[in-house]
Amino acid sequence: MTGSSRRSARSRVKSSSDGDEPSSRRTKPDIRPRRDRGRDHNSIRIFNVDLKLMLGLSIIAFFVVLFFIHGLIKPSEEFQRPRVVTPFPAPKVTDLPQFQGEHKESLYWGTYRPHVYLGVRTRTPRSLVAGLMWIGIKDGRYFMRHVCQDSDELSKYGWTHHNGRDFGQQAIVDQGMSLTTSFLKSKQEGSGYGGDWAVRIDVQGEKAMQDEEPRSSGHLFFYLADEGGSALSLSRDTLDIHHNSLLTSGSRMDVGSWQLHLKSLDDLEVHYSGFRTPHIHNLSDLVQQNLATQARKFGRLELSDTFDGSPNIAVFQVSARIPFKLDFAFVSGDVSENSRIEDHISSLTGISLTSQLKEKQREFDTMFEKNFNVDNKLDLESIVVGKTAIGNMLGGIGYFYGQSKISFPRNSNVGSHDNFISYWPAELYTAVPSRPFFPRGFLWDEGFHQLLIWRWDFRISMDIIGHWLDLMNIDGWIPREQILGAEALSKVPEEFVTQHPTNGNPPTLFLVLHDMIQSLKKNKFNSVESTEIISFLKRAFVRLEAWFRWFNTSQSGKERSSYYWHGRDNLTNRELNPKTLSSGFDDYPRASHPTEDERHLDLRCWMLLAADCLHSITELFEKKNEAGKEYGTTAKLLSDFEILNQMHFDDTYGAYFDFGYHTEKVHLSWKEIKAGNNHASRELVREVLEDPELRLVPHIGYVSLFPFMRRTIPPESWILGKQLDIISNRSILWTDFGIRSLSRTSSLYMKRNTEHDPPYWRGPIWMNMNYMILSALDYYSKEDGPFKNRARTIYKDLRGNLIRNVVRNYHQTGFLWEQYDQKNGKGKGARLFTGWTSLVLLIMAEDYAGS
Repeated sequence: MTGSSRRSARSRVKSSSDGDEPSSRRTKPDIRPRRDRGRDHNSIRIFNVDLKLMLGLSIIAFFVVLFFIHGLIKPSEEFQRPRVVTPFPAPKVTDLPQFQGEHKESLYWGTYRPHVYLGVRTRTPRSLVAGLMWIGIKDGRYFMRHVCQDSDELSKYGWTHHNGRDFGQQAIVDQGMSLTTSFLKSKQEGSGYGGDWAVRIDVQGEKAMQDEEPRSSGHLFFYLADEGGSALSLSRDTLDIHHNSLLTSGSRMDVGSWQLHLKSLDDLEVHYSGFRTPHIHNLSDLVQQNLATQARKFGRLELSDTFDGSPNIAVFQVSARIPFKLDFAFVSGDVSENSRIEDHISSLTGISLTSQLKEKQREFDTMFEKNFNVDNKLDLESIVVGKTAIGNMLGGIGYFYGQSKISFPRNSNVGSHDNFISYWPAELYTAVPSRPFFPRGFLWDEGFHQLLIWRWDFRISMDIIGHWLDLMNIDGWIPREQILGAEALSKVPEEFVTQHPTNGNPPTLFLVLHDMIQSLKKNKFNSVESTEIISFLKRAFVRLEAWFRWFNTSQSGKERSSYYWHGRDNLTNRELNPKTLSSGFDDYPRASHPTEDERHLDLRCWMLLAADCLHSITELFEKKNEAGKEYGTTAKLLSDFEILNQMHFDDTYGAYFDFGYHTEKVHLSWKEIKAGNNHASRELVREVLEDPELRLVPHIGYVSLFPFMRRTIPPESWILGKQLDIISNRSILWTDFGIRSLSRTSSLYMKRNTEHDPPYWRGPIWMNMNYMILSALDYYSKEDGPFKNRARTIYKDLRGNLIRNVVRNYHQTGFLWEQYDQKNGKGKGARLFTGWTSLVLLIMAEDYAGS
């Protein structure tokens, strides 16, 4: 899905508790200037030297000395680090005044840990971190729930409401137990930076099966940890919360003194344990080890009521008969005034919290209707799914900090086997595609995410886009998969961590920026909002230009106005069709033999979008300089219909294709491979039965529709009619559940790419591309031309099919899915895929990018 190896590694995602943080050693190349080791001090030879030569050597010596002095006093950045890990030399977008002050403080605390079922942290490195665990029961066995994992087989989980700022509500169903988790932030007089917050956990019993009794008791574990290592204060008084609600306390530079309290009207049993550890991504292992020791010694499933010296993690076990309800309140600032603290705790618990949560839910519903206006378009079941889509998208926003690993081959003579170098330490505030499978940032996903988020809260959206642009290096490259910090690294197999600076990813951020600019031109923002957006675009423009230049140089093809995705393996004998991971379409069929002669249609269209967006920004600023003209000229060239057709159109098929060295006579066959000790194994190996030739690559699918999706085809052209034929033909792309990714007529339709890689973009239905197809159909249905009415008919049918199928799947399974089966419409791939599948809400709202 994301133009990265994450899809190939889907079945190999590591457990969150696998190992410690990998080493991020940085071995610097030898950059010291070589000193003259063979210098001769014989004075007689010096006097015999020609004066002109002597003068020349003196000048050289002078500059050499200056060089050494300059190097010792003020080392040059170019000599300190390679270009690939040198930040882009411009003011950071996120340093804009509009992202400071009240805006920054209002977003300080949040549910920014999407990889756990419930997690709270700040948008800062080495944060205070809170989270929830509980014991689940399946087939009579106990299991610890903490990190979102598909193997937990929860019936349902996800945010039903979330406003991205100070409120969220999540429903979780685990066998015979259901949990409703609510999050609320509050800024009161005397509160520390970022304010206070509360978490409510409401536990109810549910029958897992018709003849099964609901759970009689529940065991929850709520923890608070200091990533910076500061010690937390614990007390045995925490065991009787009805007399003393204080659980733990401490102090930090950012929020001042703080306290965590527990309030409940139910009969609870509380135990605790304190740990000292430099990382928390395997915290559930520590808790389980503690419980196991207690169970062996005393036969009880209880924490030990002990803590390590100066613990930086405090875990509290709360056991009670179901149903029960817990309120955790975090208060900060000046905690010396008991009356003020009690007032704050009271406002964040009990009846007051209930009232505030209800009010926030009403505000969410009002904002949902205002922003998406779907009440008159949809039934109640569909509206529930729409709210879940935006709630999960906003609830899935995370904060990460760390260093990416960048491919950087070493000199084999220096004795180092490292093949990477560390990027500079950086932060990323971003939405994520899937909490259990892909809880980290992916570049090409993020543009689609922001199409939804900016319509809800454009300031959050600009903040996220700014964080991504600030990850740009001096060459204009942005690493496409962000695996930052120990927790993120713990979810990714080591072999898929390294990013390659020669490879790109679809620049979909231009999609949302272009959309914002169109809305600016239509006066959809007030004057204050417009000023903020323009200020943002002015600061971001130099980085957007650099990003465009990087693509325009590093991914350009041999022919003028042609491009191809770099990074395909031209030596593989295992892949049926070498993957194009950087395109985002992983195993979508391209030329069978990758070469520099390739022309990739989708990348050409992404470049058209980028040039058009940059041109629109220059128009917005009324820049009549050469840059503005250049982007306008580039956009005009890339949208030239005749050139496009010469390079990519096939009259026989009436379709657009990639171009390259290709043959259809390729297949996988079993071969016996001899190994040591006379052992043999069988492997699927690629066989090529005829020589490839330069030609159009005859595979109809999503890539073929890019000129249509980018609206490059004139409304009156017969070629538009052919695209509508292709889209609506059941033998090609049309299904009752959406447009499939690859035609049934393709020789690679639903074919495995290797022994271990099932078909991915070779048939299943993907929501991001269906959204773009619908957007184009909507556009052509409003443009005068012979195909206007037909485009409207296809649009209505496709929109209805997509909505019905997603809504049906959600109510049957409890989840939005990564993709949908083209034969029966069932959800496939990652479940709880709250990334671009959430675009179904914009489809419900009939709100399309650029319209």
